[in-house]
Amino acid sequence: VQLVESGGGSVQAGGSLKLSCVVSGYVFGVCELGWYRQVSGKERELVSGLRLDGTTLYSDSVKGRFTISQEEAKNTLYLQMNNLQIADTAVYYCAACGRMGVDPVSVNYWGQGTQVTVS
Repeated sequence: VQLVESGGGSVQAGGSLKLSCVVSGYVFGVCELGWYRQVSGKERELVSGLRLDGTTLYSDSVKGRFTISQEEAKNTLYLQMNNLQIADTAVYYCAACGRMGVDPVSVNYWGQGTQVTVS
């Protein structure tokens, strides 16, 4: 399984970005998927996740602003981020398989990360 993120960049507060994660390997419909983020010196934290039963997870800090979605035909996971705040600045990682929303060590596969900077 390989995960390749794109869509990060620099944006002013209040702006929007859409992250994409192209997934190679048989994971859609088989594994949980999600997005995490990490600030230097801090632990990696869940931003949003998709459980196999269709449940979506969001951290309290992004609820109402971020939306996770998937397009299985394109093997792609998305994270639409609106009304970005300075506190959203971090490296964002695509995650697959394992259990989303618990300790990050439970995630089996990670992308390389994409930087999001909000000023």
